[in-house]
Amino acid sequence: MITLKSEREIELMRKAGNIVYKTHQYLKPYLVEGITTEEIDSLADQYIRSQGAIPSCKDYQGYPKSICISVNEEVVHGIASSRKLKAGDIVTLDICADYKGYHGDSAWSYAVGEIDDEKKHLMKYTEEALYIGLAQVKPGNRIGDIGSAIAKFAKEHNLGVVKELCGHGIGQNLHEDPEVPNYGISNTGVKLREGMTIAVEPMLTAGRANIEILDDDWTVVTQDKHPAAHFEHTVVITKDGYEILTGE
Repeated sequence: MITLKSEREIELMRKAGNIVYKTHQYLKPYLVEGITTEEIDSLADQYIRSQGAIPSCKDYQGYPKSICISVNEEVVHGIASSRKLKAGDIVTLDICADYKGYHGDSAWSYAVGEIDDEKKHLMKYTEEALYIGLAQVKPGNRIGDIGSAIAKFAKEHNLGVVKELCGHGIGQNLHEDPEVPNYGISNTGVKLREGMTIAVEPMLTAGRANIEILDDDWTVVTQDKHPAAHFEHTVVITKDGYEILTGE
């Protein structure tokens, strides 16, 4: 069921989203060679709780950590461990916060030191793909318009679109209707309405888009081991477009 949010609910989601944004900003200086993903997760947990929120990912459907940390060929849902970041890695932080029962969700990919041209290309155009998709978010457009725009842009830049994973509605639940795929047909799917809140999140690959899940039952990786990138914002649909809730 798709719910339209009241102004009170949207304000709570603004607060949740801003906490997510500030957590990203807090963590960025720590993303250097030698830090472990476990240390990053601990810093995130402490910061989110210091802001009066709860890490939404913690124990979500059994997920064991406070944020998702995915490195290089890991697409999503990487689990923090003793693994150390290395120069040349790209690391994606997928951060979700629950503030007074409402969620914010934003993922961002970061370079660790100097990265190669393949990863630079991937990160540049995956981030741009997010905003290409968001440009389709306005009342009267449809979910298919978002995915169609993202997929077309990805193809133009020789990037793979992971079809098994998608964006989603968000609010009192971390994942709500509707699903927001990163591919689709224009003018099809759910019609967008003012007051809907969705997370748009292109997950693109530098190689083929085929994926597999590791034995931990969470970490999704590219089969060909080429890197993946992931950029995501939570937005509310306004009368004439959208407002990013996971920003300042």
